[in-house]
Amino acid sequence: MATLLYRLGRLAARRAWLVIVAWVVVLGLAGGAFALFGGTLTSAVSIPGTATQAVSDELSEKFPAASGGSGSVVFTTSDDSAFTDEQKTEIADLLTRTEELDDVKGTTNPFDTQAQLAEQAQKVTDGRAQIDAGTAQLEAGQAQIDAAQAQLTAGQQQLDAARAQAEAAGQLAAAQAQLDAQQAQITAGQQQIDEQQATLDASRTELETQSATLEDGADLLALAEEIRQVSKDETTAVASIQFDKALNLVTTESKDALVEEMQGADIAGVDVEVSNDIAASIPEILGPGEVGGVVIAAIVLFVMLGTLIGAGLPLVNALIGVGVGVLASLALSGTVEMLSVTPVLGVMLGLAVGIDYSLFILNRHRQQLRDGVPLEESIGLANGTSGNAVVFAGSTVLIALLALNLTGIPFLGLMGTVGAVCVFVAILIAVTLTPALLRLVGLRILTKKVRARVGQTGPVKVPTSPMRTGRAVLTLVAGVAVLLIVAIPALSMRLGLPAGSSEPVDSSAYTAYKLIDDKFGAGVNGPLIVVADLDQAVSEDDLVAEQVRIGTEIKGEDDVVAVAPIGASDDDRTLAFQVVPQGGPSSESTEQLVRDLRGLDVEGVSALGVAGNASGNIDVSEKLASALPLYLLVVVGLSLIILIFVFRSILVPITATLGFVLSLFAAFGGVTAVFQWGWLAPVFGVHDPGPILSFLPILMVGVLFGLAMDYQLFLVSGMRESFAHGAPARLAVQRGVHAGRTVVIAAALIMTAVFSGFVFSNSVMIQSIGLGLALGVLVDAFVVRLLLIPAVMHLLGDAAWWIPKWLDRILPDVDVEGASLERSHPAAAHTADEQHHSHVAPGAEVDAPVTATAHDGDGAHRA
Repeated sequence: MATLLYRLGRLAARRAWLVIVAWVVVLGLAGGAFALFGGTLTSAVSIPGTATQAVSDELSEKFPAASGGSGSVVFTTSDDSAFTDEQKTEIADLLTRTEELDDVKGTTNPFDTQAQLAEQAQKVTDGRAQIDAGTAQLEAGQAQIDAAQAQLTAGQQQLDAARAQAEAAGQLAAAQAQLDAQQAQITAGQQQIDEQQATLDASRTELETQSATLEDGADLLALAEEIRQVSKDETTAVASIQFDKALNLVTTESKDALVEEMQGADIAGVDVEVSNDIAASIPEILGPGEVGGVVIAAIVLFVMLGTLIGAGLPLVNALIGVGVGVLASLALSGTVEMLSVTPVLGVMLGLAVGIDYSLFILNRHRQQLRDGVPLEESIGLANGTSGNAVVFAGSTVLIALLALNLTGIPFLGLMGTVGAVCVFVAILIAVTLTPALLRLVGLRILTKKVRARVGQTGPVKVPTSPMRTGRAVLTLVAGVAVLLIVAIPALSMRLGLPAGSSEPVDSSAYTAYKLIDDKFGAGVNGPLIVVADLDQAVSEDDLVAEQVRIGTEIKGEDDVVAVAPIGASDDDRTLAFQVVPQGGPSSESTEQLVRDLRGLDVEGVSALGVAGNASGNIDVSEKLASALPLYLLVVVGLSLIILIFVFRSILVPITATLGFVLSLFAAFGGVTAVFQWGWLAPVFGVHDPGPILSFLPILMVGVLFGLAMDYQLFLVSGMRESFAHGAPARLAVQRGVHAGRTVVIAAALIMTAVFSGFVFSNSVMIQSIGLGLALGVLVDAFVVRLLLIPAVMHLLGDAAWWIPKWLDRILPDVDVEGASLERSHPAAAHTADEQHHSHVAPGAEVDAPVTATAHDGDGAHRA
């Protein structure tokens, strides 16, 4: 590989303009592909195969009228007074016009809905009054019937007594006709009373049926009593916009047109705010914060390299690489659903590794030029040595990112793939475009002072004594203690998905969220949909009663504010309800409510399904938790194998991984303290602390593991080569750190600066990713790699490089630093030999200046 990269570097140098033009053409092609095939990014996080998704699919299938996505528009009076009739009319007209927009299926007028609810409540009151009146009439009629029956019974008794007297007196025959006539009258009267009783009983039954139906309706209204479309003070109203397709399928153009229609309504005295379902902000791919991060990286480069040309070259390479990688990836957004944060991750990684990888090659080239190596030969050697290390280091990042596809979560796998594409392009840029640009700038990559002393640098000072063992122990104990303390907040980390509260404070979506929270309650921002699958179909006559029965069971759960029926499926086997929780969509109480509802045992119901933001949070977290073990096994396993090949050691890869775990949990702790606990919230622009982005931990694992192994490779390879050249193990540690610290510090500062720029994005997703990666790189480079790893390596001594003999025999010779290439090229071999044999007297100054470091940029220390 080193020889191939050496030839590639020299070829790129000889054909510099051809290489540059080729990359410009590739950039143009990527831009053209994006223009032709690019589609819409989405801010909605969805995972197929989850319980929430199953409920959503069932709703689409069995409740077609309610299928499609929906969003909310909030109307509020500017002076906090009640809506006027004129304002209500203008809002109604606006909603009617909105129905003519693309992808809009219908709208719900909040005033009409609230009026209907009030009308239904009044009908219940009126119905109860009518039933009471009817009951009174029935009781009066029953009293009349009872009185008539009493009279008739008394008449029958009198007739029976008269008949008995006539029979006793022997005058029955004479009185028979009169008695029969009277009996006929009584019988007719009884028949009439029986008919009246039957009519009254039928009326009573009908009235009882009406009363039961009315009370069922009243119970439904009572269950949904807290669900309002217009606030109690009549200053705020919420309208629903129904789309003809799922929200993530509604085009950005349609959403933008809706937002423009709403916010351009200009209704006097009324402010219009659109919820994040419709107006969720798509983060800027390169905003002011990100540009600031790049500027800081440029300053670090200038301080390290001393020339504007030297500082600008890695930036140009990184920007071209980011342009190619991100534009090519965005070209896929027209055919696959791409989360809005996906290209931003590509920009983050492309900038960070693009600058660093070019810097490693450039720094090696500068050292060789100072030592008198001819320009073109130096470019080839730098590409074959440092470029070779870049390829190996980049491979660990690629493995970690591509392995995200093993999680089985499409959007996360796509994020990993886009990130991997950008890293891969950065590697290609580093080993092709960097040599071409270095050929064009020539010796101007060096300062004038250094150019005047080319070939006269002299021997390089290196440490002659190892660190003290006591210092190593203290460093190890103190470093681990600090990392564990920083990681403490991670023990309480909660995972979730972004809600309206995470939108920018000055956005319409955030204002809408806060208005709903204030005027209607937190739960209205995150209602749940509960679907009940019945054991048997329910009849139309029993539908309302069944809805009341199941709704009452649901309402009985803790933290349920209101329950409203949505309807029944065509086969009458499925009932759907809207449930308003007490807490917001990301609150712990709402997540617990979801679990309680899923476990609720209701007679006659085979299953209760729940959909909504809170249930989505739970499902995403569980899906990620189940995918994490396999992911870690693959990433850590493959990377350990690579490191064993590179370092020919067992303990070095293990200590590298353990150090990564410490830095990872410290980064988790920092992110939790800021975004969940609210520590230093104003500094980082966190206005509403809440759960940590659900996929952030696994994403940080993938990205930070690859970057951590980069630093391990660049730093420890210097130790290994010094040890291989005969230095004692502990002295080799000190020399490796001395040789590699400058470039590792610069690279870490650059990455930290780039990632930190994203902390000030307008999206909490980008903010948390940026802070997590920045903290992770900062802690891993400066605490783990530069402090803990050297201390551990010192304490291990010779044991650090132990490897079973049988394994050593079968391992291939992975020449990461290109040592064989150096030996085969006289100029490089002379430089390496000169540096290897240089030394200083004990106690002399051993800190080499930046411009005279023995480090190549790839971690190889030729002591």
